[in-house]
Amino acid sequence: MSVEEKASEAIPAEVHMISGCKDEQTSADVSNVASFQLPDPAGRAGGALTSAMLKTLYADHQKPDDDLSFQDVLLKVRDILAESKYTQIPQLTSSRPLDVTSPFEIVPDGNSGTKRAVIIGINYVGQQGELSGCQNDAKNMAEYIKDVWGFEESNITFLMDDGQNPDPTMENILNAFKQLVSDSEPGDVAFVHYSGHGGKVRDDNGDEADGYDETLVPLDYQQAGQIRDDDLFTNLVGAMPRGVQLTCVMDCCHSGTVLDLPYQFVADGEHEQMEAVEDFNFGPLLSLAQEIFGGGDVDGGELIQGLMGLAKRFT
Repeated sequence: MSVEEKASEAIPAEVHMISGCKDEQTSADVSNVASFQLPDPAGRAGGALTSAMLKTLYADHQKPDDDLSFQDVLLKVRDILAESKYTQIPQLTSSRPLDVTSPFEIVPDGNSGTKRAVIIGINYVGQQGELSGCQNDAKNMAEYIKDVWGFEESNITFLMDDGQNPDPTMENILNAFKQLVSDSEPGDVAFVHYSGHGGKVRDDNGDEADGYDETLVPLDYQQAGQIRDDDLFTNLVGAMPRGVQLTCVMDCCHSGTVLDLPYQFVADGEHEQMEAVEDFNFGPLLSLAQEIFGGGDVDGGELIQGLMGLAKRFT
């Protein structure tokens, strides 16, 4: 079985992820969004990746006049980060081979399906390691996808520790992902933006070559723990129905492979195309996919039952 055939079996949907840095790198919390000259409807701070992306894609509240490719976007983001003395190297990973010289898109050209999003911004207010930019990231990114890509407010789920939206706890984040999967049908578009802390914990099932699972850090991590990459595969990436395009922007530390996708483009100025990840281990993903779908694609009630059954393994 070829890499592409294995990828299609393990991950039915077309999934793209833009991450702020390699697994071994940390991201940055920008204290002054004005240095990136982007529209900021919600405050004075933002994450480095989000701010650089929005300067590239949404400067002055406008879509660029020129059609930018995926490659153009990531290299421009890298240049903006470097100008501000950040050493982060953004990456694009995907469940399918992707021509990085093709036009950047969140919604495919001509798509008429429903567009849904989950937007997460965690400042960890009052906790050690409190951030100042993540709620602004969430609001800025929501404005961008509504204005440029036609997402409707009613189809966007916000999770923020701002006292106005549901808290981004582990339970709420995973439930939001499950609901996004349950609502999505072939031809639909899904989008996830996460701005907060990322981490690494020791791998507990032997599926990571480096011995560590990459994680998202929910608001209640001290009580509930961290959201492992296995959790993300089970509840989001591997569960999304075939025929859906899912784009994720992960503005956090250690985010390079947090979605465990088999194709990668590194915007370091040396790589010119997307490549298959060397020695990518499909075994655990295929096993999880078999458990989720029972050997074939399903939807609706069967999918939710499968996810509920698997939840006990990861919570």
